Amino acid sequence: MKRLFTAAWLWLDDRIGISVLLAPMKHIAPQDAKWWYVFGTATMIAFIVQVVTGVALAFSFIPSSSQAYETLVFITNNAPFGRFLRGLHYYGASAMVLMIGAHMAQTFLFGCYKFPREMTWSTGVLLLGFTLAMGFTGATLSRFFAIHVFVIPAIMFAFIGLHLWLVLRHGISEPPTAGKMVNPETYRKEYEELLKKSGKPFWPDLAWRDVIFGTGLILAIALFAFFIGPPALDQPPDPSVLNADPRPDWYLLWYFALLALIPAKIEGYLMILMPALIGITLLIIPVLNNKGERAASRRPWAIAVVLLSVIMIGSLWVAGQQSPWSPNFQALPLTEKVIGATSGPVFEGGQLFHDKACLSCHLIQGYGGRRGPDLTYIGDKLTRDNIIIRIVNGGGNMPAFGSSLKPPEIDALVAFLQSRKRPIRPQDQSPVAQN
Repeated sequence: MKRLFTAAWLWLDDRIGISVLLAPMKHIAPQDAKWWYVFGTATMIAFIVQVVTGVALAFSFIPSSSQAYETLVFITNNAPFGRFLRGLHYYGASAMVLMIGAHMAQTFLFGCYKFPREMTWSTGVLLLGFTLAMGFTGATLSRFFAIHVFVIPAIMFAFIGLHLWLVLRHGISEPPTAGKMVNPETYRKEYEELLKKSGKPFWPDLAWRDVIFGTGLILAIALFAFFIGPPALDQPPDPSVLNADPRPDWYLLWYFALLALIPAKIEGYLMILMPALIGITLLIIPVLNNKGERAASRRPWAIAVVLLSVIMIGSLWVAGQQSPWSPNFQALPLTEKVIGATSGPVFEGGQLFHDKACLSCHLIQGYGGRRGPDLTYIGDKLTRDNIIIRIVNGGGNMPAFGSSLKPPEIDALVAFLQSRKRPIRPQDQSPVAQN
């Protein structure tokens, strides 16, 4: 039996040249390239998951604006394995963004962008941009279906091939050693000597870590897809619904928060210029710093850049998750305890404060939205006349309610808002009042 398989393999290899195709897997790499080097392979595995699941979903999805939602409902609830496939595609996208981010951070900290791997870094930066673009177009699929399904994947296949070719041409970068400088005039010779001395074939001697990590990544994606499933579908698109709260996927939420927090006058400029500025900055790093020290311990500025980037993105992500600038359309009616009354104008005003969507933008004792000012103690700040003027005429981002409220409703709202005062402590009362 062994002879039969050997003969069949030799025949196929002679006709097709399988060993030639697999030869790059046996390229010699530094044996010290260990667990820190698995993120590149993991990113490619996540991309393959995206391609396979995307193709499967495309058989049932109709990108028409009138049918896209219905086909998503069909895929999720009726198509065989549809819910699981949507979950794989969703969590595969998250995994790909995480892995390419970790790969870029590791490459930057290890100084792997230095000579002779400047172009390897540059193609990686472009692949990062294409990954985020694929995530963005996937969230607006009915508009960018062709770009998401055909254009970006085709470009990514080409750049992944170029990226892998550059890795094979210049070799996997060895782990940095403090005090060992990169000298373009001598580096190639030093690298060749290192491979002769301690290099190992990537397959099978070094690739086992990539196999273990990649398998774990696929299992994690599958478990999330099976047990948690894809995001729940909202209501069908309806332009007449005003209480919509659209937001991007988590990996773009930090940018969504940044755009929401900056002044509206520069939002349009920043939306276009900031990604371009970040991309240009990443691309010129190897141009300005392609030699010298690689060890992160001797490059504290590199550690600071990564830490500050993580802190900035994390902080903006938290802000985007809370979205204090967006109305809270799920705000529940105020309880009698919060209103402070069970009947009368104050109670009616408290109910109107919710029914007229005032609570969507304003807080009352921690309940409501954060779009507008906190009105918990507004009775201490504004007079009755000032409150009426603000309700009737609006101001800033607040619409005018004069035409939509009846006089009794305005009176009830004013009575409720005037009752919003700080409780008087015993020590703040005058002796006369205490007696």
